[in-house]
Amino acid sequence: MTMTGTTTPTPPTTATTTATTTATIGASPTSSTSPRPVHLAVYDTYADWETGHTTAHLTQRGHRVRTVGPAAGAPVTTMGGVRIQPDMALADLAPGDSSLLILTGASLWDSGDELAPFAAKAREFLAAGVPVAAICGATAGLAREGLLDAYAHTSAAAAYLAHQPGYAGAGRYVEADAVTDGDLITAGPTEPVAFAREVFARLDVYGPEVLDAWYRLFHDSDASAFPVLMAAAERGDA
Repeated sequence: MTMTGTTTPTPPTTATTTATTTATIGASPTSSTSPRPVHLAVYDTYADWETGHTTAHLTQRGHRVRTVGPAAGAPVTTMGGVRIQPDMALADLAPGDSSLLILTGASLWDSGDELAPFAAKAREFLAAGVPVAAICGATAGLAREGLLDAYAHTSAAAAYLAHQPGYAGAGRYVEADAVTDGDLITAGPTEPVAFAREVFARLDVYGPEVLDAWYRLFHDSDASAFPVLMAAAERGDA
């Protein structure tokens, strides 16, 4: 089990980071063989910003990201007003065809049971030994599904989960930016970078040294991490 706690930002040594960072780091996939796709759940009121780091860097490292929605032919609108046409319907998604299911936050998680089928799909994934990563309100959906009771986990706050019907996992709640316990990754709404780091670690996207540098750069604006990442990019490791 890996548990990630709150870190103290390191002041950057320069005022800005060059714009080439994101474009260069992660440009070379680790191998020519593509793994099974990562599936990103999308639905109305999906919180756009929570998975941007995750999906962008997964794609740059050779992972295919496919969107899965309530229905393949029905566009959804994110919290930011962006319309997305899902690649496939949730009912057609099988754990054996995926390397990871990402569940994002959304207002709908807090306004009813419309997204309950996505939590039920997460149960299928975990039962099959395929990882699930949930951030923000998606953790509430997993709590109501009873999936957090057996895993160390985090969320926006312990009190947020405590109010979810069916939740009995308070004893496994961890005050941390993001938590990985076996096949389950959880994070709160303010930690998209920590969330991405846990996904990258679980899927072996970066080696430990490179992953640490990636996090220090994107989370802490630590300019000393930039040369580490550039060196890794030159040798094809980032």
